[in-house]
Amino acid sequence: MLAPLVESYLTMRRRCGFALKSEGPMLQRFAAFSDARGEMGVCTQTAIEWAHLGRSVPQRARRLGQVIRFARYARVENPAHELPLPIFGPEKGPRPVPYILSPDDIRRLVQAASESGYRTLRRATYSTLFALLACTGLRVSEAIRLRFADITSDGLVIRCSKFGKSRLVPLHETARAGLERYLAQRHPYAPFDDHVFVSLRRKPLLVRSVETAFRTAARTIGLPCTPSRPRPTPHSLRHTFAVRALETCPDGRDRIMQHTVALSTYLGHGHVAHTYWYLEATPTLMRPIAERCEHFVTGG
Repeated sequence: MLAPLVESYLTMRRRCGFALKSEGPMLQRFAAFSDARGEMGVCTQTAIEWAHLGRSVPQRARRLGQVIRFARYARVENPAHELPLPIFGPEKGPRPVPYILSPDDIRRLVQAASESGYRTLRRATYSTLFALLACTGLRVSEAIRLRFADITSDGLVIRCSKFGKSRLVPLHETARAGLERYLAQRHPYAPFDDHVFVSLRRKPLLVRSVETAFRTAARTIGLPCTPSRPRPTPHSLRHTFAVRALETCPDGRDRIMQHTVALSTYLGHGHVAHTYWYLEATPTLMRPIAERCEHFVTGG
C-alpha cells in the first residue's frame, strides 16, 4: 500500500521547507488510485495510466513527474519500486519572453494609474504600487503583503516569500519619499489595518485586482499588445527592473559574477540560474553577449 509511504515522503519534504500545496493532494490521489488496483509499490504502468488522466500533455507531464520524484524516494529503501520514464516530456515548457518597458512606458503607466477611476485613495494606491514594483523589482505578492512594520530605516523587509526566503530590499530616498506620501493619505482611510496597500473596501489588495488595474492603465497609454509580442503584466515591472540592472553590469568576469549574485539575492531568486535567464531573455542583453563571443572566436 502506497498511502503511508506517500505521507512519509510528504512529511520529509515539508520539513525541508517545501509547501507542496498542489503536489501533496496529487500524490495522495495517486496513492489511492494505485491502492485501489492492489499495487504494493510504484508500478510504471499504473503511474502512466494515472498521469494520462490529465487533460493536457503538460498536465500529464507534471503528474508523472511528481510520481517519478516520489519513486526515487521510495527506491532508496526498496528497489522493488519501479521508476517510470518521463514519457510525456518535460514538466515545464520554455519560459515566455518577458515584456520589457521603457522608462517612458513606466512613467506613463504610473501617471495613468494616478488618474484612473474615482478621485479616491485607489489612484494613489495603484500609482504608488506600480512605481514601487518598478524601482524595487518586488513580486506583486510580496508588495501587497507588506505591513507597516516591514518598512524600516534600512529598507523593506520581505518576509517568507517564494521558496520560504526572507530578505531586505533597500529603498532609494525618492522611493521612500513616495511611499511616505502614500502612507500619509492611506492612514486615515483604514487605520485599523496594518497592510501598506489597501483596497476601497479597506482590505488588503488581491493579485487579480492589481492585474485589472494594470491592464486598465496599460490600455490607457496604448502599450503594444499583439500576438507576436509578449503580453504586459504587473510582473513585467519586475522583469524590466532585472534587465535594467543587468544592463548596468560592470566589465570583468569577477565583477560580473558578483553583480549577478547580488542581483539574484536582491530579487529573492531560489537559484542564480533564474537570474542568468534574463541574459538570454531580451535582444538588448543578448546582442552584446553575441558580439563579444564573435570577437573572441575571431581572435579579437
